[in-house]
Amino acid sequence: TVDAEDIIAQVHPYAFGANFGPLSVVTIDLFDAAADSGITFLRFPGGRWGDLNDLQHFHIDTFMSTISIVGAEPSIHVRLENGTPEAAAELVHYTNIEKEYGVRYWYIGNEPNLFDDYTVAEYVVQWRAIAEAMLEVDPDIILIGPEVSQWNGTPQVDPVDAEGVDWLRGFLQANGDMVDIVAVHRYPFPRSMANPVSTVEELRENTPEWGNTLENLRQVILEETGRTDLPVAITEANSHWSSASQGEASPDSHYNAVWWADSFGRLLQDEPEIIGYFDFQSLPSRGGWGLLARNDVRPTYYTYQLYKQFGTQVVATASDVDYLTIYGALRDDGALTLIAVNRADDELSGPLTINGFSGEVSEAHILTESVLAEPVDNTFLVDGVLTLPGRSVVLLVLE
Repeated sequence: TVDAEDIIAQVHPYAFGANFGPLSVVTIDLFDAAADSGITFLRFPGGRWGDLNDLQHFHIDTFMSTISIVGAEPSIHVRLENGTPEAAAELVHYTNIEKEYGVRYWYIGNEPNLFDDYTVAEYVVQWRAIAEAMLEVDPDIILIGPEVSQWNGTPQVDPVDAEGVDWLRGFLQANGDMVDIVAVHRYPFPRSMANPVSTVEELRENTPEWGNTLENLRQVILEETGRTDLPVAITEANSHWSSASQGEASPDSHYNAVWWADSFGRLLQDEPEIIGYFDFQSLPSRGGWGLLARNDVRPTYYTYQLYKQFGTQVVATASDVDYLTIYGALRDDGALTLIAVNRADDELSGPLTINGFSGEVSEAHILTESVLAEPVDNTFLVDGVLTLPGRSVVLLVLE
């Protein structure tokens, strides 16, 4: 069912984000694909690199050149481990005062819960000192944190330090008054390095998790700060944190594109400020994460080719057909867009009821292993019945 009169969320433009680091490169062959990717927000340098190295001015300049190619909003992570307030302030000064790049979004450190011999008590003091120094240089910047890893709002997953202090809760207690956007990271697989690649069945069963993550995050913010106005974000996300590739369900697989289409739809229903897919580009030797590879694109790139045509006002939807989900939104041009995902191996169908909207299908696009988000004739919604092939994503536009 689709209820076009029940608007449940607004799609923030930066929900179509990705990570981009110094080890990533957009080659000339990929300029057009990068510009047409639908990615609207880039987080730099992303991952562990930014806490093991000092960002240099040429790193910033090169990143801003990539921004001009992609047409995305830039954001920058300053060093926390072995970083200083003075170094962070200098980076803000170079970027926004000297070069006038106007970078609004900033992070302090990446996944501090993974640092060696580091506690929440140390972290919150260091984070605040760096934040204050950065704000003295440019009081208009937007601070994002705490960027902890593997958070989904369940005690068996959420990280704690060696003293048993919860990283997210401790951060909010100390710095909830200074942070502007509360962000976490999540990669559900692999569950152990003994089995570094997940299966299709594991990804198939995982997607419901993403419908609870942001709700859980807002609940913790409320409990620790009493605030309901803080935006939330997931600034790193993918199926795997390992560099798995060439598997049936690794990040470079077709099924990853199907998994992300469903997970991303669930996240959009909870109105995140930013979603940062990890990552924008990666060479095959580094891992299968990137939407872009060396000279071509990976399957999940096409998930964004469908979603970039999605509307801006998310409407209420529901499905009682196992593994068949549907997401809907109203576009500014008055169209109703529907993205349906079949996570099952075989064809699925069911009657579709649309309330509060009268119109006909004017466009249909499908993503399968062989058809890459291409426009096709509508054979999916016929006489009120929705039918999707196995392991597919379909976009329908109703005028």
